[in-house]
Amino acid sequence: MRKQDYLLVFRGALKKQALRLFGNILFIQAGAILAAFALERFLVPNRILDGGVVGIAIIVSYLGALPLAVLVFAFNLPFMALSLKLIGKRFLLLALYAVASFSVWVALFEPSGLITNDLFLATVFGGILLGAGVGLIIRNGACLDGSEIISIILTSRVPFSVGEIVMGFNVVIFSVAGLVFGLDRALYSVAAYLIAYKAIDLVVEGIDESKALFIVSDKSQEISNFLFERLKAGITIFKGMGGYSKADRDIIYVIVRRLEISKIKNAVRGIDEDAFITIHNVHEVIGKNVRKGAQ
Repeated sequence: MRKQDYLLVFRGALKKQALRLFGNILFIQAGAILAAFALERFLVPNRILDGGVVGIAIIVSYLGALPLAVLVFAFNLPFMALSLKLIGKRFLLLALYAVASFSVWVALFEPSGLITNDLFLATVFGGILLGAGVGLIIRNGACLDGSEIISIILTSRVPFSVGEIVMGFNVVIFSVAGLVFGLDRALYSVAAYLIAYKAIDLVVEGIDESKALFIVSDKSQEISNFLFERLKAGITIFKGMGGYSKADRDIIYVIVRRLEISKIKNAVRGIDEDAFITIHNVHEVIGKNVRKGAQ
C-alpha cells in the first residue's frame, strides 16, 4: 500500500472517530437537558429525590438553601477524579461534560417552577424523563452520578457487588429523605427511582430487546431450515456430545427479537417435542447483519 493510501485510511478513521465523538456529545447534551428538566420541573419542587450523589445534593440544598446546580457539580467532582485511573481519560472527560451540562441546565430550569403538584404524575413522568436522560448519557459513554464509580472501587474491597453497594447507598439516602421531607416523600422518591431505573434500561438496551437461544435437537437440520427460511435469522451450529449418551449432537445458536420467542418455541416443539432450549438475555449485539444473528 502506498503512503498516500495509508494517509487516506488514517484520515478516514479519524473522521469516523470525530463523527462518533460529536454524536456522543450531542446525545449527552440531550440527556442532560432531559434529566435536568425532570428534576427541576417535576421532582425537586415536589420534594421527590433522585438517588446517589444527586439525592445528597438535593437534601443539602434544601437544608442549607444552597444552589442545587453548584452542589451537584461540586459533589460529583471527587468521584469523577477517581474514575481517571479506574475507567480512563475519555470517560472522565465525557463524564465531566455530562455533569457540567446537567448542572447548567438545572440552574436554567430552576426558576421555571413545577409543571404539576400531583405527586403521582410528578413521580411517574419525572422518573421516566430522568431515566431517559440518564440512559442517553450512559449509552454514549459517560455517567451523571459518582455513586456508581465509588461502588466499583469498593467492590474489590468488600464482599458486595456494585449493584448491592449502590442499593445500600440509596437506602441510606432515602432514609434520610424520610426524616427531612417525610415518609410519604421518601416512598415517592423510591418509586421515582425505580421508574427511572427501568427507563434507563429501556434506553441503554433498547425496547426491541434481543434474546439468544441454544437449541439441542436430533432434528437440528429441520429446525435450522425453519429459522433461516421463515425468520431469515442467521444461525451458528456447534458440534457437541451428549454427556450421558456420548452421541454427537448439533447445538444451534441464534439471536432473535424478544417478540419472536413464542413463535420459535412453538415451531421447535412442533418439529421435535424432545428438543432442549435455553433462552438468555442479550444486552448488546455488535457487528454487521445484527438482525440476521450469527452466520
